[in-house]
Amino acid sequence: MASNATGKWVARAASTGGGKTYRGQMPINWYASLIIICVVGLFLIGYSRYQLTHKSTSATGPPTTTETWHAALGIDVCGTIEPNLTASTNTSKTGLTADGSGLVVVSPKNSSESGANATLGKFVSGYKGLTLTSSTLGYPGKKVMTNGATCPKGTPDAGKQSYVIVVDWTNYLSKKSTEVSGNPGSLKFGNGQMITMAFLPATASDPKPPAAAITNLITAVQSGATTPTTAPATTPTTAPATTPTTAPATTPTTAPTS
Repeated sequence: MASNATGKWVARAASTGGGKTYRGQMPINWYASLIIICVVGLFLIGYSRYQLTHKSTSATGPPTTTETWHAALGIDVCGTIEPNLTASTNTSKTGLTADGSGLVVVSPKNSSESGANATLGKFVSGYKGLTLTSSTLGYPGKKVMTNGATCPKGTPDAGKQSYVIVVDWTNYLSKKSTEVSGNPGSLKFGNGQMITMAFLPATASDPKPPAAAITNLITAVQSGATTPTTAPATTPTTAPATTPTTAPATTPTTAPTS
C-alpha cells in the first residue's frame, strides 16, 4: 500500500515539475529578471556619470544680488594688449557688464548670475563679439584665434605658434598669478580680482591687465564700502534782530497868548 502511494507521488511530481515538459520550457522569468537588473545597472552608471560631468552650480553665497564687485580685465592677443572693452549696452538684461574703463562690474540681477554662477564665461556670453573657450579667443571686431595658429605679421609674436590662456590674480595686491585649467569660462569672479585673457606662445609670461585698469580697480574697490548718507547740516535760521521803533518825540503845541 505504501509502495503504491509512493509511486503515485513520484508520478505527480514528474508530471508537474520534473518531467520532460518542465525541462523543455525556457525559464523566461529568470532571464527577464537578469535583463531588468542589467538595464537598471547601466542606467544608474550612466546617470552617475552625467551627474559627475554636469555638476550644478550653487546660486547661494557671494556675490549676492545686493552686492557689487569689480574685477580688472585685460585681453592680450599675440603680445598686443587690446583696448578696453567698451561699456556694455545690455545692462538691463545682465548684471555682469563692462564699464569701459577696463573693469568688469559684477552686480548680479538674479540667481543665474549670483554665487558660483558669477563666472567669466557668463560675462563673455553676454558681451557681443567676445569669444572665449579653452581653444579659441576672439576680441570684438577681430579674427577669432584658435589654438596652434601662428600670430599674424605686425604683432610682437608674429610667426609664433600660440595658444589660449587665462590667468588671474586674486586681487590687485597679488604678485603671483594662477593659470585657469580646463574650461576658462568656469573662473568665478572675485572682488578686486585681476584677469587676463590671452593668445600667446607657450613660453610667454603672463601679462597683467593695463596699469590704468588696475588703478581704476583699486579706486572702485576702495570706494566700494557703503558710506551712510547723512543729511547736510543745516544752520539754524535766526530772525534778524529788530530795532524797536520809537515814535518821534512831539513838542506840545501851546496856544499863543492873546
